[in-house]
Parts: sequence; C-alpha cells; structure tokens
Amino acid sequence: MGLVYSSIIDAPQEEVFAWHGRPGAFARLSPPWQAMQLKSEAASLRDGRAELALPGGLRWVAQHQADAYDPPRRFVDQIARGGPASLPAALAVRWKHIHDFEAVDSAHTRMTDRVETPVPGHFLRPMFAYRHRQLADDLAAHQEARVHGMAPLTVAVTGASGLVGSALTAFLSTGGHRVIRLVRHAAAKPDERQWNPADPHPELLTGVDVVIHLAGATIAGRFTDGHRRAIRDSRIEPTRRLAELVADTDRGPQVVVSASAVGFYGYDRADEVLTETSERGGGFLADVVADWEDALAPAEQSGARVVRIRTGIVQSPSGGTLRLLRPLFAAGLGGRIGDGQQWLPWIGIDDLVDIYYRALWDERLSGPVNAVAPEPVRNAEYTDTLGRVLHRPTVLPVPALGPRVLLGDQGARELACASQRAVPAVLTAADHHFRHPRLDQALRHVLGRAITA
Repeated sequence: MGLVYSSIIDAPQEEVFAWHGRPGAFARLSPPWQAMQLKSEAASLRDGRAELALPGGLRWVAQHQADAYDPPRRFVDQIARGGPASLPAALAVRWKHIHDFEAVDSAHTRMTDRVETPVPGHFLRPMFAYRHRQLADDLAAHQEARVHGMAPLTVAVTGASGLVGSALTAFLSTGGHRVIRLVRHAAAKPDERQWNPADPHPELLTGVDVVIHLAGATIAGRFTDGHRRAIRDSRIEPTRRLAELVADTDRGPQVVVSASAVGFYGYDRADEVLTETSERGGGFLADVVADWEDALAPAEQSGARVVRIRTGIVQSPSGGTLRLLRPLFAAGLGGRIGDGQQWLPWIGIDDLVDIYYRALWDERLSGPVNAVAPEPVRNAEYTDTLGRVLHRPTVLPVPALGPRVLLGDQGARELACASQRAVPAVLTAADHHFRHPRLDQALRHVLGRAITA
C-alpha cells in the first residue's frame, strides 16, 4: 500500500525545494479533477498547516512536521485534526507524505514523494504524475524567462479569483514575483488592493510593474438583453478606466496584458485559417471584443506595451466548458453538436498561463496574440477525443435545437455552434513551446488520465 513516485527535475536542488515553500505551490500541485478545494496553504514547510475542503463540508488538514524538516533535502506533512470537520478524515485515513530532494548534479534534482497510507498506490499514481509534470513544466517556464532577462516583478491582476486568474497568480508567486490582487471588496489581505472599476483610485497602480487584466462577466448563459448588457458593461468601460489610469500613473506599469477572445473573428468563418491579422467577424461577441480591445488605447498611447490575449476554449475541469461536459461524457451521454464540423480553437489552462507569462517578458509580443493550441479540431474530433480519454462512448449527437433551448438563438449561434479555425501565428513565429500541443495530451493531463510508467 502507499506509493513511492520519483522523477528527475531539470533544476538545482535548492531551487526545487524553495519553490515548494512559496505561496501558490499547493495550488499549482492540486489536481484539477479532484473534488477538493484548497482553503489555506501552509505558511511554512517546517511547521505550517494546510487545509483542504472535501465534499460534504468535511476538511483535510495537512500538518508539517518540524522534527523532519531538513532543507533543502526533506520536508514531511501528515494528516491531522483541526476542528470537527477534519475528524472523519483524520480518524479514517492514515497519511504521511515525505518529500525528498536529492541533488543529481548542479542542475538536476531527483524528487521523490513517499506516501505512507493504506490507500492503494494505483489510485495515487495519477495525482503524483500530475504534480511532477506541473512542477517540471513550471520551473522550465521560469527558467526560460530568466534566460531572457526577466527579473522579479510586481504584478497587479484583476479577476484573480477566476479560473485563469487563480492558476496564473499561483504560477507567478511560485516564480518569485509579487502579486497584487485588485479586488472589488474592501482589501482584507496584504496582497489585495480595492479596485473600483468605474472610478479606480489614482494610486491603485503605484509601484506596479505590470497589469494583467482578466476581469469580465462570464459569456456563458442565455443571451437576454440583461446578459448582453452585463457582458459589455463588465468589459468596455472598466478596461478603458484601467488603461487611462495606466497612462496617468507616474512611473506606472510599462506592460498591460489583457484578456480578449477569439470571438473577435465572428462565429462562423467556415474553413478560413484565422491569424492575428485576419479581419474581425460579425456578431454581438465580435463587436464586444473589438470595443474591448479598443478600450486599451489610452495605455498604448502612453507608451506602455499592450498585449491582447485572444483566448480560445480553455480546457480545465475546474471551470469553463470542460467542467460542464465532463460529467455528461463520464456518464456516456456526450456527443457532437449538430454535424460536428464546426472548428473549436482550444487551449490547455497551463499553456494559457504560459502565454500570459511570456507576454510579460517577451517584448516582441504586442497587440493581438491568439492564445490557442497549434492544432485546432472540429467539434466531432473533440467529442471523440474526450470520450476516448474518459473511456466512454460518444454516440449520442446533440441536435442543434438543444443549445438553442438553453442559450437562445444568438447564444447557440455564437457560443455552442461557433466555428473559428484560429491558429497561434504570433506565438509560432516566436518559437513558443506548448506544454500540450495536442488535444489528447491536454485532456489526459487535466483529467488525470496521463499514460504513466
């Protein structure tokens, strides 16, 4: 019982160990397919305590053991009690997790996870395969940035609690950057500043090197007048106000990286290959995205480098379409939409994080950047791939009427049935490395179905 999982990480021992002690490490290592949520990270690898929320209101408490702390070679945590909600797990499960780090040479580290538990190892292996892959890829991304001269930055982020924001802020803080979360409520933590989108405080961006702007109401939903208004109102004017503040802040941010969307290209361009130089398309979402991108003009005119991340369909079971599709497909009820010929420009969540990160240090990136994988797929291929990864049949096509009932005619046309064959031309020209360039790789990684030895 239990598990021993080991791999060689391309980074020095001290760096690998230190990464684990930074804010965001637990979040970056938490598998997105698991039904538990991080409530608080351990403040110290020596004697800190992490707490996770389990289904049914239960808690898992991981207590680090001071007597086993031996930097940069080892730290240990084990399940503990921390209030009534933690008792069922603490009483029912024995769990001790030993993290070992051994220097192979000056540039490589053998990392070994040893878990002492009655839980069979084959249940644990996907989780630790994911953790080791995440760590190796994150460290590689930070190493590439350092090679290109990137120093620690102070990064202000709107939308930090969303799907992309939570992954990106954790990635940045584990990389040694200072993250300031721009929040709408009163700032309650040292890393927060209150942001009024309609009238931001003149000193909101004081001391900030870079702004990453992710905030905006979800586009998912029935396209009623109210929903359309929320989509526009949460994007256009707040973005303009933020861009004006960048322009007006003395010695303010020199880089602004803003979310955008492939909806810029319209909802049906047939088989046309869409690059960043392609003309905008038609439809409500294309109009919104165009105005959203134009709202960044004040920052651009002030001399800041502005990057517009035209994002595809993000693949993560923690949110977005995959969160909705996963239980349906897992039950064997998934299938293509309509004839399945519409193009789907997808991107893995961690590849999207890497693209935002590259936009911070690569001065060649400016203007629109298609944040999509290099191999777009048709809806039918996506359906078949997701079913194959989950080992489920996909023989029940969804008639076009289904999305219209849920989203309305416009929502179905511009969301569920949209077709955009977008490709990452700017990133390809920059020789950008994708962690998961193929759809099956990306889905296996985030769903815990990677092929392991």
